[in-house]
Amino acid sequence: MPRIWKSKFKDHDVTPRGAYLNRRQIMAGAAGLGLGSLAGPVLAAPTGLEPNPMKDIANYNNYYEFGTSKTDPAENAGGLTTAPWTVKIDGMVDKPGDYQLEDILAKAQIEERIYRMRCVEAWSMVIPWNGFTLASLLDRAGAQPGAKYVAFETVQRPEEMPGLRYPVLNWPYREGLRMDEAMHPLTILATGIYGEDIPNQNGAPIRLVVPWKYGFKGIKSIVRITVQNEEPFTSWNDANAQEYGFYSNVNPDVNHPRWSQATERVIGAGLFGSRRETDMFNGYGEEVASLYDGMDLSKNI
Repeated sequence: MPRIWKSKFKDHDVTPRGAYLNRRQIMAGAAGLGLGSLAGPVLAAPTGLEPNPMKDIANYNNYYEFGTSKTDPAENAGGLTTAPWTVKIDGMVDKPGDYQLEDILAKAQIEERIYRMRCVEAWSMVIPWNGFTLASLLDRAGAQPGAKYVAFETVQRPEEMPGLRYPVLNWPYREGLRMDEAMHPLTILATGIYGEDIPNQNGAPIRLVVPWKYGFKGIKSIVRITVQNEEPFTSWNDANAQEYGFYSNVNPDVNHPRWSQATERVIGAGLFGSRRETDMFNGYGEEVASLYDGMDLSKNI
């Protein structure tokens, strides 16, 4: 039976039928799209908002390896070679090695996850991802008991990624999660959007999605996953620890040093509906707040 993320959400929170490709077409084309075994639709965005159209999702994003403006990734990412693709899994695992993406997907249960995405720059979207839980891959690799963190690394190809010519960050891009965050059922590795292969500019062929954290935690084009005991190096924290903490949970009560996080600009909402109040944990507090019991989230940013 397909896995459905059970939560407080209702049927009307799910993408309208007309917004997706015909489901039979998706199922028939799943193997060609690299989507593995596609499970049923899941319950989704906590606000019940409509997902953004693909033109928003694919043309307004951050991927500094292809440039720093919002349109640079769409303009420059087409040359990234995404097949074949290998993800190295190492560190505190029983089965370290180089995992071919097609093999990962062949054994993955792909689900539809409609999540709100909140950028640290105070804008937001609703995105219908296709992916599988990070926990399932960590279990497959045999993540060892007692491991505390998971580190991630983005591909680094200067010949295909023009942004790498500039020292905007300490390349390659790296991110990390605490182990309980990584194993949470809301945390997924996404391989598609709207039932199609994820576009290069959105992190093809495989990226991390952690919906209660600011978007930069969702590392793109992953080539390495390391299970370890030390808190991982993370690129934006290295660049400016005062502005970009390790946790980077969405928190409307803790402002970025240069702007408020109390509200957000909703991409595609139009002139008169363009801002909304930001929800703690991006609206996923019922599911994830317990991960941070006893922590001062004004200090552990």
